[in-house]
Amino acid sequence: MRAAAAIVSGAVSVALIAVTSACDQGGSEPQNVRYGDCPISGKYGEFDLSPETAGALTVKTTLPAPGWWNGETPDAVKSGYEYCMAANIAYRSGLDRVTVKNAPFPEVVSGRTTDFDLALAQITITPERSRVAAFSPPYLSSTLGLLIRDGEQIDENTIRDVRIGVAEGTTGEEFVENRIEPTKPVTAFANDPELVTALEEGRIDAVVHDTTILLAYPQKKEDRVRLVGQYRTGQSYGALYPKEAPDKEELDRVIKQLTDDGTLAKLSAVYLGAAFGQDPVKIPYLTVDDGS
Repeated sequence: MRAAAAIVSGAVSVALIAVTSACDQGGSEPQNVRYGDCPISGKYGEFDLSPETAGALTVKTTLPAPGWWNGETPDAVKSGYEYCMAANIAYRSGLDRVTVKNAPFPEVVSGRTTDFDLALAQITITPERSRVAAFSPPYLSSTLGLLIRDGEQIDENTIRDVRIGVAEGTTGEEFVENRIEPTKPVTAFANDPELVTALEEGRIDAVVHDTTILLAYPQKKEDRVRLVGQYRTGQSYGALYPKEAPDKEELDRVIKQLTDDGTLAKLSAVYLGAAFGQDPVKIPYLTVDDGS
């Protein structure tokens, strides 16, 4: 699964002020260092990396990913939870810019490329992926949501008998095939907008995908879909590194610091809570036959 996060509730403006004011705690900010619209905190240059490109943190992701990466192309991204997470990593590592590389999700998690420092793409940590790549400590927990069309009545008791769509190469795809075990063929889509469009147009009947990714879609009056439940997975997101990444230990330390000092919780409130407008904790939990 790309991932579903526990969203921190709170006022967006208060959270932004809290993150920005944290700059005063760590040290002086160098002149003219900006990372899009991201609030930055901590001490500039506290950590020491040997990045792929001098002076830059190179991050792979899969676009579009509203709330996580706000922008349709790498050059257009200026904010979002994971983009601003990368910005804070860059700042605390003394790197003056973030270079974004867009790639299909299966490529990002394949372990076949090494031209990046880390990947942030709502990537669930799994044993299979850990065999071909390395992971940071978890930074968000994840669940899988069930999205259907308005007016339809599909639930945990009937999901097996409908046409389900999933995102290609995700643990959501594995969950549907191995746990839900539908009676009809499962259709995998290359990106999230195509997946949700297929649901709206009636080519599939339901989508099983990361809860916080799906929360981005039933937001406007013209949207014709609704999120009706979520499955617990017991899994979490992590940053993915090339298998023999020399900076793994140092990057792990930065991410742990961002978690421990509350920076990631504040970014979640600002970018995920504001984007989705709904706390996923309040979405009903679904079960499959094994009781999970």
